[in-house]
Amino acid sequence: MKTLILIRGLPGSGKSTFARMISEEGRYPVYCIDDYFTDPETGTYQFDFSKNFKAYDLCQANTEKSMQQNHVKIIVENVFSLDWEMEPYFMLAETYKYLVHVLTIENRHGGENVHDIDMEQIEKMAAKFKLKLF
Repeated sequence: MKTLILIRGLPGSGKSTFARMISEEGRYPVYCIDDYFTDPETGTYQFDFSKNFKAYDLCQANTEKSMQQNHVKIIVENVFSLDWEMEPYFMLAETYKYLVHVLTIENRHGGENVHDIDMEQIEKMAAKFKLKLF
């Protein structure tokens, strides 16, 4: 069964670490909007809110390309605080016949976000976060 795993959580929760772990050392592709803002040569991250839509588009395009290539497992990790942010992935999964699992990662280990997002902004994200348990 082909599987799409969406990993969601607040900045610093460990989404990237968990995604790398379940990718089995890169055996399965992992995508994230941070990819757009990270220089592949230096690893330097430079966020630009005005280009955020391009980052979302790239993440979705990479996911679809992997689906077209019939990867058995694809992992996407983003904040996904609102349901509509996951909708394009649900539609892709339906189109390409992927089973979807949504995992929510909690920051119970006291991790810090690596993108210097201040606590006020994280609290705003947390307030919008919705869980659908059934």
